[in-house]
Amino acid sequence: MAENINLKVVESTANPEIAPAKKNTFTSLTEDWWAVILGLGIVAVAYIFYLSGSSISWIAVAPGKWSSFSQLANQVGKDGVRYLALFGVLLLLFTIVTTRIGQKPRHFIPAFTFVFAISTIIYVLGSWDQASKYTLEPPLVALALGLLIANIAKLPRWFDAGFRVEFYIKLGIILLGATLPFTLIIWAGPVAILQASLVSLATFLTIFFVGRKLGLDRRLAAVLGAGGAVCGVSASIAIAGSVRAKKEHPPVAISLVVVYAIIMIFVLPIVCRVLRLPAGIGGAWIGTSEFADAAGLAAAQSYGGLTGGHLGIAGTADQAVAAYTLIKVIGRDIWIGIWAFVLALISVTYWEPAETTSKVQVSQIWLRFPKFVIGFLVASILTSLIIHGNTLAEYNKIVKPALILPITALRTWAFTFSFFSIGLTTRFRELAAAGSKPVIAFTAGVVVNVILGYILSVIVFGHYWSAIVTH
Repeated sequence: MAENINLKVVESTANPEIAPAKKNTFTSLTEDWWAVILGLGIVAVAYIFYLSGSSISWIAVAPGKWSSFSQLANQVGKDGVRYLALFGVLLLLFTIVTTRIGQKPRHFIPAFTFVFAISTIIYVLGSWDQASKYTLEPPLVALALGLLIANIAKLPRWFDAGFRVEFYIKLGIILLGATLPFTLIIWAGPVAILQASLVSLATFLTIFFVGRKLGLDRRLAAVLGAGGAVCGVSASIAIAGSVRAKKEHPPVAISLVVVYAIIMIFVLPIVCRVLRLPAGIGGAWIGTSEFADAAGLAAAQSYGGLTGGHLGIAGTADQAVAAYTLIKVIGRDIWIGIWAFVLALISVTYWEPAETTSKVQVSQIWLRFPKFVIGFLVASILTSLIIHGNTLAEYNKIVKPALILPITALRTWAFTFSFFSIGLTTRFRELAAAGSKPVIAFTAGVVVNVILGYILSVIVFGHYWSAIVTH
């Protein structure tokens, strides 16, 4: 049973402040609120620069594509100062935040320096022009490397101060909101939103009820369901906070999400190729069947790369990526806030009154609701207001390069920090203690995900996805 796990996680989901802090206006803020403040602050600065005709792209440095070590060396020589500047800014901001929630700067600073240095190497590796071919997406590589280090080497215990899993991912989710304006939902069209919603609902309900039938704690079942139904790691952490799950529950869900995400990277493009699905249909099926954004993008790019050649795959590479993005990154990811609210409501008004004789206050719904989801929505609304009146073509040509891509780069940094930290705080032997029941429940969701995704993408809406427009 998952309740027997003693998984080493830096923060408790139910109580993110793992160290006591002095009581005043700022130190009494939770980690959620600090993520919101910092995330929206970054977005606001990006907007100010954009509206003034400039951009934060200089500080939001991201490695460009490279194919040889000479090209890489030229990039490093040219952008070295920018990487140092980004490190300095993030170190300053993160040190202020972690100090306010009880961490000691003398512990956090060297630990974060280690995280940033390794994350930089990972990010650069992910920019290799062959990275997609070998599934070297930064977040996944970060997780794998973190797991390797954690299970082979022995890092100082005080390094945990820099492995702020929840803080990094909450910040990344808020920045994700800025890159997903509501206007994109309109551009996505009713087909994409309907298909994504059907998949999210079916997958969650399958995992939850199979898990409950197997005797899993309802909170673990909810976390597993959200991890499979929405955006994996982010959803697992958000829902764990909403239902007051045990701190060992999110790592179980995250591990299963990552395992199946990696499997699907290889399996889905191969099956699409065997079936000779048009690029748009293949991308849509990948979007409904994958469990992590980075993994799904790698799979969509991999399949899209088969078009136009001797294999006879119809469509273009852009169609595969566009279809995937509409389904997964827009359609399914927006469900994170919906599930967080609904499950917080159910937990407070139904589950807990049935488990205790004490009266549960309705105000707990607000207290447990992940505040970073609010940051996600606010960031999305702000971006929607900024780009209001632009066409999709104008968005891609003007808004995206100057505003969206710099924020996307910072989001990738935050997710890389988080995935690396997840790996560094996870032990294989402790995950094994979870038993087979979570695996069975999640696998049931995978089966429904893949079958339903195929039916919707190929049979029901195949005509739409095969003709998807990319510009």
